[in-house]
Amino acid sequence: MQEPVISFQQVSKSYPLYHHVRGGIKHFLFNFSKGVRSLREEHYEALRDISFEVYKGEKFGIIGRNGAGKSTTLGLIAGVLKPNRGIVKVRGRISPLLALGAGFQRELTGRENIVMNGVLMGLTRREVKRKMEEIIEFSELGDFIDRPILTYSSGMMARLGFSVVAHLDPEILLIDEVLGVGDIRFQKKCLKKMTEFKESGITMVLVTHSINSVITLCDRAMWIDNHTVRMIGKPLELAIAYCEEAGVEFDPTAYDQAQPQVESSMV
Repeated sequence: MQEPVISFQQVSKSYPLYHHVRGGIKHFLFNFSKGVRSLREEHYEALRDISFEVYKGEKFGIIGRNGAGKSTTLGLIAGVLKPNRGIVKVRGRISPLLALGAGFQRELTGRENIVMNGVLMGLTRREVKRKMEEIIEFSELGDFIDRPILTYSSGMMARLGFSVVAHLDPEILLIDEVLGVGDIRFQKKCLKKMTEFKESGITMVLVTHSINSVITLCDRAMWIDNHTVRMIGKPLELAIAYCEEAGVEFDPTAYDQAQPQVESSMV
């Protein structure tokens, strides 16, 4: 039996609502003990008892409304968040495409950031440098690659972020709505790279609002609704159910050959 590389067992995640002071600041100060207890007890529930598995080499999509818990799920897989309850198991090196450019050091050049990010991802400097020119060429940053990141636009940082992660031999690739990087031509390059991942043995977890991306890139998909798992199954079956719930017209036969861009309005 195939072993999962990602396993969630009845996982729940909540966040304390520290920003919420019921009755105003004066009421809070005059009832300090009660107010502090209230702050500690009140939480926002992002995920509730979710369970699923992702297998080696599988392309797994996650869809749902904004605030459903999709990005929290990726954060738990990446290890940047810890569950309040349940067990999260991950086997393999994680390469996150969550917030492109978020891990860059602004004072360092693009080239220096490529090396630093590669090492943080578990690669040796030699392994990163072997991929350096390929990363730079894909990013299309030209002479900017030897300038400090603080001189980059947000789009340039995103392009470099995608190029770094996409070319450093990921084992488990986490993707959170980052396929709209740069101009249309560069987006096509990114989409082509994602298609290459689909045809490879890389395990991929994709969070998106794009029904088209789920159907074209994924083997299975999960629908998170109201912080719980609503459905897990084949992308096309899940897309039909998802769009019916949203009241969005969906023609599954359109995906037999042409596979046009179809976006869910549940955003």
